[in-house]
Amino acid sequence: MPLYNGTMATTLTLDKAGRVVLPKPIRDEMQLRAGDSLDLERWEDRIVLRPRRGGSGLHQKQGIWVYSTGEPISAEATGETSRQIRRERELGFLGNLSAREKQRKKKR
Repeated sequence: MPLYNGTMATTLTLDKAGRVVLPKPIRDEMQLRAGDSLDLERWEDRIVLRPRRGGSGLHQKQGIWVYSTGEPISAEATGETSRQIRRERELGFLGNLSAREKQRKKKR
């Protein structure tokens, strides 16, 4: 199984039931076990399989990584989060570290 730019290229064969076996090195590297679920995505002439991991909510949508909680986030919560991030960034520019930044620096 040759490697091209960090990806593995190999040929898989469908059995009569339409199944394929993922090579063991791939299963081991991606920590896939019997019973794990995979998401299948078809795009033009490509088939992409992605492991479905414990409901992280992170997935690609039109080439952009999107986090989905399954519930809509209110405009108020989004606005408040944006304001907090801006405040912390402004304080950082002024040399004042937020409590969160101070804790991060202590851990290093």
